[in-house]
Amino acid sequence: MLSRLPSVFGRNRVAVQARQMSFELTDTQKDIQAAALQFSKEVLLPNAVKYDKSGEFPWDIVRQAHQLGFMNPIIPEKYGGPGMNGLNTCLIVEALAYGCTGIQLAIVGPSLAVAPVYLSGTEEQKKKYLGMMAAEPIIASYAVTEPGAGSDVNGVKTKAVKKGDEYVINGSKAWITGGGHAKWFFVLARTDDDPKTPAGKAFTGFIVDGDTPGIIRGKKEENMGQKCSDTRAITFEDVRVPKENILGEVGAGFKVAMGAFDLTRPQVAAGAVGLAWRCLDESLKYSLERTTFGTPIANHQAIQFMLADMAINLELSRLFTYKAAAESDAGGLVSYYASIAKCFASDTANDAATNACQIFGGAGFNCDYPVEKLMRDAKIYQIYEGTSQIQRVVIARHMLSNFSRNKTSKMG
Repeated sequence: MLSRLPSVFGRNRVAVQARQMSFELTDTQKDIQAAALQFSKEVLLPNAVKYDKSGEFPWDIVRQAHQLGFMNPIIPEKYGGPGMNGLNTCLIVEALAYGCTGIQLAIVGPSLAVAPVYLSGTEEQKKKYLGMMAAEPIIASYAVTEPGAGSDVNGVKTKAVKKGDEYVINGSKAWITGGGHAKWFFVLARTDDDPKTPAGKAFTGFIVDGDTPGIIRGKKEENMGQKCSDTRAITFEDVRVPKENILGEVGAGFKVAMGAFDLTRPQVAAGAVGLAWRCLDESLKYSLERTTFGTPIANHQAIQFMLADMAINLELSRLFTYKAAAESDAGGLVSYYASIAKCFASDTANDAATNACQIFGGAGFNCDYPVEKLMRDAKIYQIYEGTSQIQRVVIARHMLSNFSRNKTSKMG
């Protein structure tokens, strides 16, 4: 027979735990969110169509965002940055994405290059590179993906060969966000020629200044969505990098590169949450205005069910995104939670955009209405910073490893 639970789990204990588990934002967090949302609605949203059609990089808005502290908010105050934690950063990203995920990516995209320096850089590297990002609205790029190596990072072919006190880098990178404007790059390159060397020892991360001779920037890619975000191929031809620009240790580049994702994947999830939030608001507004069979379509159960599903998944993706960010701030099971948040929020954004187009009917297929852009913008969330399939691999590996050690699954 099962024994009675220990008294420590009694009613009073549960009440204490319930009070400790707060789902409310602090007053400071509410102020941060409100300021970012105001900027998003007043500046990003009215300019979304303009930059979607022109594909131009939104420098004017990027400069405003930097001045307000919305760009690279995680840079510590000692280097001139706002010094925000991961959760506060996600609040900003979510709010900006509500207005336009393309412009939001132009603003927040450099965070992925900042992350390896923030996590693994020397004090000198942080002062120089984080300091310059805090001082000016400049772009930095994370250069890992290659034409034949996306999710399979072990397939990276770019090489760095040591020559004296320098490394010479040769290779090509693909789909590099901000590549056309980057002041500097985080570059992952193979430093061990032995194909049998495991990924954890074969690669090294480098900071490469954008004006270094031998860097060739390809043409701006024409993508389906988030069109104003600058994405290009970058080629490195005999690019010489001083050994002082190694991030972390030689051979530890894979760990450095993947560690950055633990920090930024909750931010990507937050962007997807912002897009799903916008989809729901647009759908609610349209369903109350559009009339069929003598009544607003919001009164039709078919529409109500779609709206309800959008709300359910939005609230769940937002909740877990915040949890993943808080877990990152606390140094917990970062990869596991970050992958769940990124995967679920990305899928939610795509489902929300599909439902929004359906609710709009023929207007949802028309470029004069907002939801077709939201649908185009949503797709990339299931692809960049690790596909939804890769997130599921990360989640499954964690569960299997944890279960093998403990013989029981654990909920976070």
